[in-house]
Amino acid sequence: MKYNFEKAEKSTVKITITLEKQEWADCITEAYNKMKGRFNIPGFRKGKVPKKVIENAYGTAIFYEEAINIALPKYYGEVLDKEPSIEAVAHPEIDIKDVNDDILVIEAITPVKPEVTLGEYKGIKFEKAEYPVKAEDIDAELSRLQERNSRMVEVTDRAVANGDSVVIDYSGSVAGVKFAGGTAEKQNLVIGSGRFIPGFEEQIIGMNIGDEKDINVTFPAEYHAEELKGKDAVFAIKLHEIKVKEIPELNDEFIKDAVGCESVEAYKKETEERLAKQNADRAERELEDAIVKKISDDATVEIPNALIEMQIDRMVQEMEYRLSYQGLRLDDYLKYLGKSMDDYRADYKEQAESIVKSQLVIEKIIETEKFEATDAEVDAKLEEMAKAQGKEVPDIKKNYGARQLDYIKNEIIIKKLFEALKGYNTIAVKGAKKPAAKKTTAKASAEKSAEDKPAEKPAAKTTTAKKTSTTKKAPAKNVEKDAE
Repeated sequence: MKYNFEKAEKSTVKITITLEKQEWADCITEAYNKMKGRFNIPGFRKGKVPKKVIENAYGTAIFYEEAINIALPKYYGEVLDKEPSIEAVAHPEIDIKDVNDDILVIEAITPVKPEVTLGEYKGIKFEKAEYPVKAEDIDAELSRLQERNSRMVEVTDRAVANGDSVVIDYSGSVAGVKFAGGTAEKQNLVIGSGRFIPGFEEQIIGMNIGDEKDINVTFPAEYHAEELKGKDAVFAIKLHEIKVKEIPELNDEFIKDAVGCESVEAYKKETEERLAKQNADRAERELEDAIVKKISDDATVEIPNALIEMQIDRMVQEMEYRLSYQGLRLDDYLKYLGKSMDDYRADYKEQAESIVKSQLVIEKIIETEKFEATDAEVDAKLEEMAKAQGKEVPDIKKNYGARQLDYIKNEIIIKKLFEALKGYNTIAVKGAKKPAAKKTTAKASAEKSAEDKPAEKPAAKTTTAKKTSTTKKAPAKNVEKDAE
């Protein structure tokens, strides 16, 4: 094998590999041995047809494709092994430059880990938000607890009122003709929810169980069904059930049963502490995101398209996974959006490029600052995890392979990174006012704000690019919820 390589555009390397006669002939022979069972030629048992007979029948090129598939990973892999400076991060684009019975010439455009030129990442001023817990936040948590523990109670002694949940049959018609989707039985409807077209729910108010009634409505001019836009309709309604949501009274007994706290006041205190921790974590995440964005914006890196496309792949797969939990398929979701897959992927491109750039910049700072996870730090983390799970460290370790241990090391390194970045830069509380100068000659003491200790950063996997494609975790994207 002969090869040469040169830098190409956008962080790629062009590798040209030439297999001469014997190497190429060996690949063709290997291809023949894999394929010979596919041929049926009169006078020969299946799988026993000589190579020359097959070539005479179908041409010598019959084995080229399979032989290339054999040659490519073998010889391309050898080049990467021999040239550690070629740090491949994705599969190459392959072009066959020449092929005949005597020679094979392959050109591989290989995306490589791009050079990152860091900008300033020290001595920058950042603002950190504060999110104090308000009384209404605690009240909202208590209301949600009551809501979660509510129950539906059947009502039999009065007519339907706004806010009730009812069970109805309905059958709709326009000019006396029933229309598709306008008929249903035993349907649940919360009066006042706005699920049905304007005027529908309001006319059910006042009905009693067993009542039947015709109601008149007009479909909106912007209704989704073209044939019903702006049309007057009549719905025949029959009321089967009335239910009302019963909210439990907020008292010590309820709190003890619901969450195990001794009193409402104890639960309020616990809730305040939990919300304060959540708010502090949120402020830290936002600060860290701001730091990463700033230092990424100031860095220079030429990202190969292959890395961006790989990140888009992960983002699309994540969306597909999230949709599946709602019983939806991505193809159906795209039809709802009125987009092709190419359009949908294009929507992700800017975000994907930003994510990849941030990951590369973070890796470069880790490399520059020589952040590492020591064995002692890994053991301490395992000790912490074992304690939380009520286990011994050896029990944890025996179930952990190299991949899980790398994840723990990555967590430790990322934590060190953000602690360092916060230390290298000035962090001020957003909206904080400088103390006014005192009009006295008495000695004044300057009050210095203590910086919050950085919270542990949730594992945001950064990977050292290898000679095979790198894998980085995609951020989750919220699924758009259909409005009824």
